[in-house]
Amino acid sequence: MIWKKCTIHTTEEAEDILSMNLAELGIEGVQIEDRMPLTVEDTKGMFVDQMPDFGPDDGTADVSFYVEILHPEEKQDRLAKAAKVASDPSIDASYTPNTANVYTRQEFEELLQKVRAMLQDTARYCDIGAGTMDFSDTEDKDWINNWKTYFHPFHVDDILVKPIWEKKPVDDTSKLVIEIDPGTAFGTGMHDTTQLCIRQLKKYINPNLKTIDESTASGAEAEAMDAHAGINVADIGTGSGILGVTALMLGASHVFGTDLDEESIPSIKNNLKANHLAEDHFDIAIDNIVGNDALKARMGLGAYDIVVANILAPVIELLTGEVAPLLKLHGLFITSGIIDEKEKEVLQAFHAHEDLWDILEVNHQGEWINITAKKK
Repeated sequence: MIWKKCTIHTTEEAEDILSMNLAELGIEGVQIEDRMPLTVEDTKGMFVDQMPDFGPDDGTADVSFYVEILHPEEKQDRLAKAAKVASDPSIDASYTPNTANVYTRQEFEELLQKVRAMLQDTARYCDIGAGTMDFSDTEDKDWINNWKTYFHPFHVDDILVKPIWEKKPVDDTSKLVIEIDPGTAFGTGMHDTTQLCIRQLKKYINPNLKTIDESTASGAEAEAMDAHAGINVADIGTGSGILGVTALMLGASHVFGTDLDEESIPSIKNNLKANHLAEDHFDIAIDNIVGNDALKARMGLGAYDIVVANILAPVIELLTGEVAPLLKLHGLFITSGIIDEKEKEVLQAFHAHEDLWDILEVNHQGEWINITAKKK
């Protein structure tokens, strides 16, 4: 993905006026660079030992904005996907594709004409200095790797989660090491919600876990057990696959992950390879499970010992009425992504389906909550 950076060389006097005028033209967000000295009020709350030296203030400034240029078909597809996400409360809003400052090549040329006309008009009542424009291209990959400096190995009890580009610490005695490359669109696993889910998976996945008593299973249940031997896990909103990979490393025999982002597929495959796991142990569907009986049938009704969902509270609330058909009798629904202020609302959603669920655990870490429930 290529972003075009457009920089207007102007004056400190005009920087705010130009920013407002660009906003009126539909530009969302600008970047202002000048050498104006910071005031005492400006520096309040800045945790720096030494302020950078910008050189003498010469009154000049640069006002920049970024636009993404797409083919017309790509833009229409982007807008359609964004509208679909916005209209569906079951979809995490973080999946909304970017629609800000998106232009076709022709629309971008038309925008530049408007910007140049705006500069001429502004120059009639304000000193805009040179008023010239420069352009440069910036690819996503120019920004992608910066975050890697902040992702270091961390522990969830005796499990070590480490980025694939770092070596295991020499003195580490972890019982299990999980290698993760989050890719460009997903979390590292360091977040409290992911750690809460990992702890629950560790607690409930073991070779002796049985959600149906074989001696009392009905014919249909026994058939389902034979067809899905071992511990089967469904990971709703799988992302990089960190929870699914963890489940396999802990002893699960198979994972079925769902997500809305196609980038999930290469990310999961990379993480399976990094942990020496076979791809056929992890199925992936790029689809929304809410209200989707076809997807549930494809995944397998009554096939799963555990469904895990680390999403957001409003989506978890919807899933309380959706995932039970996927679970075996007494199967577990492990959830997180729930900020503490939403705890009561999510618990109410479970209680609204009291014919389906028994709440087993409510765990806290930082400001975040895990709720684990058992299918009745």
